[in-house]
Amino acid sequence: MNILLHWIAFKSICNKEIHRLARIWIQTLIPPIITITLYFIIFGNLIGPRIGVIQNYSYIEYIIPGLVMMSVITNAYSNVASSVFSAKFQRNIEELLVAPIPTYIIITGLISGGVIRGIFVGTIVMLISLLFIPLHIHNWIVILAILLSTAILFSLIGLLNAIFAKNFDDISLIPTFILTPLIYLGGVFYPLTFLTAFWQTVSKLNPIFYMISGLRFGFLGINDTLLVFTFVILIALILLFYLTAAYFINYGNSIRN
Repeated sequence: MNILLHWIAFKSICNKEIHRLARIWIQTLIPPIITITLYFIIFGNLIGPRIGVIQNYSYIEYIIPGLVMMSVITNAYSNVASSVFSAKFQRNIEELLVAPIPTYIIITGLISGGVIRGIFVGTIVMLISLLFIPLHIHNWIVILAILLSTAILFSLIGLLNAIFAKNFDDISLIPTFILTPLIYLGGVFYPLTFLTAFWQTVSKLNPIFYMISGLRFGFLGINDTLLVFTFVILIALILLFYLTAAYFINYGNSIRN
């Protein structure tokens, strides 16, 4: 009986997040489509031919995995951060917190919209790439596993940001000062070998570098690091941020104030 009740609770929270996503689709889906199309035109068609071939692939083929990953990260994060903070600002999050629902149901329900939006926009990016070049797929299982894990991870980060945010401006701090630099320095537009020894070492401290490298293996069969590192880092970070979110939902006051 508890399993059925928990499923109903999860389904209700998930449906709420999906309906919110569908209601504001012009804000959530159109801007990424325009941005990614510009990336393909500028970097793929205009700059790409001058760069030439990277590891036996054209430049536009090489950057597709990075652009997909960038879209998944930013959309998964922003969806959960804005959704949860809006509920917190309107003070209807308290109704959810006092309900007899396990913490894991609350967390998985709240991040469901971010995961769905991240995967959906990532799929749109792949479809847009077909307008410019045939899409090369090396291993679908690796692609799906990394995209799903990445969407879960950054949805959890968005949830944590919303828990601690005091106003709407706080929602943009992490994307502006942390996520954007890490994404652009994670190898979206270049291989690790293009960097000097110092910057190669710095890049290896960036977890997003391993995610982009792993996804590039899924698409093209090439990577800058071992695939196992990608999954170890993703799993470890998901557990870390999940446990942190669970702790503050159970014992913290930030989400209530």
